[in-house]
Amino acid sequence: MAGGAITVLNSVVTSSLVSSFLSASSYRGNLITPINLVRTLAFTALLKNTRRHQTFNNRNRSFSCESSAATDISSTSSTSLSNNGYPIYSRLLPCPSHNGPPRVEHLVVSEGGSVLEYICQALSLPSLFVADLIHFGAVFYALVCPDPPPNATPEQIKVYKEVTNPSVLRTRASIKGKTIREAQKTFRITRIDEFVEAGTYLRVHVHPKRFPRCYEIDWRSRIIAVTDSYVVLDKPAGTSVGGTTDNIEESCVTFASRALGLDAPLRTTHQIDNCTEGCVVLSRTKEYCSVFHGKIRISLKDGICADLRSWNARRFHGQML
Repeated sequence: MAGGAITVLNSVVTSSLVSSFLSASSYRGNLITPINLVRTLAFTALLKNTRRHQTFNNRNRSFSCESSAATDISSTSSTSLSNNGYPIYSRLLPCPSHNGPPRVEHLVVSEGGSVLEYICQALSLPSLFVADLIHFGAVFYALVCPDPPPNATPEQIKVYKEVTNPSVLRTRASIKGKTIREAQKTFRITRIDEFVEAGTYLRVHVHPKRFPRCYEIDWRSRIIAVTDSYVVLDKPAGTSVGGTTDNIEESCVTFASRALGLDAPLRTTHQIDNCTEGCVVLSRTKEYCSVFHGKIRISLKDGICADLRSWNARRFHGQML
């Protein structure tokens, strides 16, 4: 009996829906608005529930992060304070997937000694991390501190005046015979045991620009040609040809040299954008850099440059190197 009643009820409901739809077919424009309204209300309710769920998850995530951070601070509070709120540093490798915020430190050496030891002490950084920075080419020096920028603090201006005082500069044998402008020229620190004397200016790029794509490439397969004078490389996108100011390690020059097992590193002859993929010529000798530049100056239609342009045109339709 109950089953028959349910069947009758279903048929009545179905018939009512069908008849309502047929009777309203001529008023389809009026029917769309209520249906859209129902859909909108349903989607709004779903969106509110989703946002409520996400907010709850975010709160839980924040709470867990705060609890873990509290644990870290309790165990390494001295390190956190010494880094002035910066993250705890260990090594530059493995390479992170994203670049962090820039951090460039400007120092004036107060006491002569090893550059590695001085930076570690001045910035509260571990020695292995500073050694990595020097290896990446992220540390520079000048015999005399350059002119401070307009936004320099009074303390920085005071230090600058002290170390550039003519009476102080006359006592430094390293700058004798040099003008102030020459002594203020910056050079890259290349050795961790390099000695820096008091008054030397240091610029440390603590967060160098990173190129994680370098570690994903089969560099040997990107080599197109190898001669005694040059190497032609099919540069992958997302890489730097010769490196950046603060990172000469993660570059096409370095990884291509390693892939070929060369004793002397390759040299850049020209640049293309980091985001660009295409042919680049890397010189094996200093002399060929001049030869290549001469070919470019003579004519873009002759020599290797023309071959590269036509080769790229065949690979990338409508694009030229």
